[in-house]
Amino acid sequence: MPTYQYRCEKCGEMFEHAERLAEHETAHPACPKCGSQQVQHTPTPFVAKTSRKS
Repeated sequence: MPTYQYRCEKCGEMFEHAERLAEHETAHPACPKCGSQQVQHTPTPFVAKTSRKS
């Protein structure tokens, strides 16, 4: 299950939330610090690791 990163607009807390791909469009997790529903999905850097040496 993928983990997405969110930022609370009220208190600035950054947190991660695991959700299914199908749920991601409709998921609105609450901030674990202040409970606010005003959270924004933040882009997460992605690094692909391969077995080939570069």
